[in-house]
Amino acid sequence: MSDGDTTTIYEQVGGEDTLHQTVDAFYGSVLKDPVLQPLFGAGAAHHVDHLTAFLAEVFGGPSRYTDELGGFGTLLAAHRGLQITDEQRARFIELFDKAVSEHAPGDDKLRTSLHDYIVFGTEVAQVNSHAKGEDDLHPCQEVPRW
Repeated sequence: MSDGDTTTIYEQVGGEDTLHQTVDAFYGSVLKDPVLQPLFGAGAAHHVDHLTAFLAEVFGGPSRYTDELGGFGTLLAAHRGLQITDEQRARFIELFDKAVSEHAPGDDKLRTSLHDYIVFGTEVAQVNSHAKGEDDLHPCQEVPRW
């Protein structure tokens, strides 16, 4: 979460273009990964755009994910029933961190902030992927602001 600095993570990382490049590289690695590919199948044409918009909003950028792409409810529906394993969650974090290190500028503090969010976000996704009813959902039920 923000530590009082007025510059958003979105701005620090380089905005939409850098996030898009990072997500595009990450998504390409996911589709080739034997641990994660079963969750993503052949992929979806909109996934890079949607994940970019979601992360932009999380990190203090435009709220396009909520305003135009369905917001948290869409994200929740996408993860319901996936039964994400600990191994899949760990691999998602590993590949995202790798894409960040290769495509996003910044110092260790920025990379730590990005990593910490992905750890949190994958926890939310994993819990929601196993939920059998509303009471089983993760307490975070909105697009967080990091």
